[in-house]
Amino acid sequence: VNFAPFTLLPSAVPSALFEQAYAVQQDFNLLVDAISQNKEFLEQTLASTIKVDDFTARLFRIHVQVLEEGLAQSVFLGINRSDYMFDHGVDGSPALKQIEINTIAASFGGLTSRTATVHGRVLKVLGKSKEASRLLPNNPARGLALGIAKAWELYGSPSAVVMFLVEEIQRNIFDQRCVENELWNRNIRVIRRRFRDVFEKGSLDDARRLYVDAQEVAVVYYREGYVPKNYDQQNWEARLLLERSRAVKCPDIATQLAGTKKVQQELSRPGTLERLLPGRTEAVARIRATFAGLYSLDAGEEGDRIAAMAIADPDRFVLKPQREGGGNNLYGEELKQVLEKIRDSPERTSYILMDKIKPQPAKNYLLRAHSPLQESECISELGVFGVYVRQGKEMVMNKAAGHLLRTKAIEHADGGVAAGVAVLDTPYLV
Repeated sequence: VNFAPFTLLPSAVPSALFEQAYAVQQDFNLLVDAISQNKEFLEQTLASTIKVDDFTARLFRIHVQVLEEGLAQSVFLGINRSDYMFDHGVDGSPALKQIEINTIAASFGGLTSRTATVHGRVLKVLGKSKEASRLLPNNPARGLALGIAKAWELYGSPSAVVMFLVEEIQRNIFDQRCVENELWNRNIRVIRRRFRDVFEKGSLDDARRLYVDAQEVAVVYYREGYVPKNYDQQNWEARLLLERSRAVKCPDIATQLAGTKKVQQELSRPGTLERLLPGRTEAVARIRATFAGLYSLDAGEEGDRIAAMAIADPDRFVLKPQREGGGNNLYGEELKQVLEKIRDSPERTSYILMDKIKPQPAKNYLLRAHSPLQESECISELGVFGVYVRQGKEMVMNKAAGHLLRTKAIEHADGGVAAGVAVLDTPYLV
């Protein structure tokens, strides 16, 4: 028997930081949406990256092609997850610091909807009923489905389907099924297809409505398409067909680009948030408060200085490539070796540098199929799901849709649940 890995006990999370993460989520939704509509910002920000990173370049070329043809899509659906750690600084007081924001295929909204119940039962078995009653209800699967259902409704064709675009080998199918079941419960038909199916059986009519297997598709919900290995030439052609269509893409390609590491680094520059969110000074302050130090490695004096600083003190930083999916970041000696190798190469610009966040470890037990149970020193990462729907220029939904807590042993620098490192957890607010 296999099962999703989880902690034996819920983990302590500072309630003030938990509330801060929820309070800023609608601001992040607005920010991602604003970036996705700002062609000039994306072009300027990614200019150096697309010269050296073929994957980002190909995504960007589709983005430009779709804009030149004219957008057929009028309803926009964003499902993202903003991930944080609790940094214990010099004075020892914890601060909420953003790791990244995921704008495509943000996972575990389904399985994490079940973990609070599991941990509640464990606490009751241990005679801790009072503590069990303090665990917060959490159902991101429902929140994500509400966003998809609203986009489907605004598309305006009751017979059209929602298409989950899924991997060839579906390791995380049960997480997706939780969201899928919420849609079936609302009498919305769901089909599951791969890029290959879209290439072979997908077409657009004169109004650029998307049909797959002769079924009109209202919403395309991507659960793959975020790493280079998801694409061969046929899959790139399928992606272009989807992007040209009238169907609501979650995300559309501009929103996927808004989630790149280079954009994250650019947002930390003074004045950038103010340009993207004019007149929203409180939202800007809430967002900026979550930023860790982020540094550009672009060609030039500033990039040279930053690279030298990281090589001299590699344990202070994380080196991040333009990749999603976990397990890609570099630390310590490995960071130093890679930077020394690429410091004078254009390849340097495909990375960003970030201050390393230093959370306070706590003891827990990590339960994994076919692994011995042992006590571990652990650190946790909190994610908050955001959902928004925009029709034309009007924002019709903008909400935080639930949370995800993932916990891993401190010896693992990088990687999430899908990468086999972290396990599902429940926050116990303190």
